[in-house]
Amino acid sequence: MALLKKWSIPPLAALLLLLSIVPTGSKVVDSMSQCAEFLLNETPPNVPGILEGGNILDQNRYKPICQTFLDIRRFVTLYDTKNKIPVFSASKYIGTNSVRPAAIWKIEPQLENIGNNDNMKLSWKINYRKQASKKNYANQGFDKGHLFPSSYASSEDDKKSTFTLTNIVPQNGPFNKGRWSKMESCIKCVMDEYCIDSNNIKEGFLVIGAQPGNNIISNNINVPSMLWSAFCCYSKHEKGWISSAHWGPNIPDGEEYLQTKTLEELEWELSIVSPGFKVFPGSQCPLNKPVTQFYPELNAGNIQCKCPLNREEERNAPQPPCKENSGWIPASIAAGIGIGILGAFLAVSKKCRDTAAGLCGGSRQTYTGGPSNQLFITTHSQQQV
Repeated sequence: MALLKKWSIPPLAALLLLLSIVPTGSKVVDSMSQCAEFLLNETPPNVPGILEGGNILDQNRYKPICQTFLDIRRFVTLYDTKNKIPVFSASKYIGTNSVRPAAIWKIEPQLENIGNNDNMKLSWKINYRKQASKKNYANQGFDKGHLFPSSYASSEDDKKSTFTLTNIVPQNGPFNKGRWSKMESCIKCVMDEYCIDSNNIKEGFLVIGAQPGNNIISNNINVPSMLWSAFCCYSKHEKGWISSAHWGPNIPDGEEYLQTKTLEELEWELSIVSPGFKVFPGSQCPLNKPVTQFYPELNAGNIQCKCPLNREEERNAPQPPCKENSGWIPASIAAGIGIGILGAFLAVSKKCRDTAAGLCGGSRQTYTGGPSNQLFITTHSQQQV
């Protein structure tokens, strides 16, 4: 019998070997049809001059990427290797049950050489020929802004897959953390509540894109002039399809909220640069009906929704239940804040807060004279209980 020889592998070498054999990345493909499971009716957007009828017109410049992590496809991106930003990312929303992971940024090796391994790898070089690196964003004054957001991805691994620089654009920080973030929260609430089909399965389809601008940062990475987002789903609750759209200029200043628009309005806006742009071509997505009617109730039920309301909707929005707190305080403290203790009277203070963001809208205090050295205060405040 032959003797078996024992091999000893140093720990670092073992780790590198493990990383080399575990698939953790993305794959560049020839056609959007190879990643069709993330597209409504397996049909990609129509982007004139770039992607028409499902065909990529310049296949040397525009590359479809099936964004794959741990051997599972998570979403799809159409990537512009000249501007080094995505044209759009698209995915299916099925709900989420995990928290945002640490940001570990990766790149797509096959964009540099199609013969490279199709696994994502960490971004470590200063510059790449056909895509951005993590170092390109350093000290440039922009956030690394997701198109398909981590908050929409379902599992922890799904969320990790969004931290690829092929899903990222240079985004103004106040825009990213303010108006855009609120929009993402609002639409997530809509999809969680209303994108449930006749089989009680949560399913919505998203396309999120960027329009190239006239400015660049390090390594000739284009700074988008505008970002846009759209969703569509079948709603059992509404007995039909629902959709809406948003867009906003990639600038630091602006209104507190992005206004919700219809699909038709978004397509008009995008057609200024690309006449004939269609987000969900050949679908039953309503072109002229947004989802703003859901916002008041969503905001009242969840302070994280942050959907924009107009003044009439704010006045008519349902309020969370009122919680009452009461107790005695020493007269000396009452006197210190200018409240007398003779007789009984009512003092009302209005503390207006942002009802558009789903917060409760005010509080009042009733002050009633009691024993000679105390005052009874009842505080009525509307808050989530």
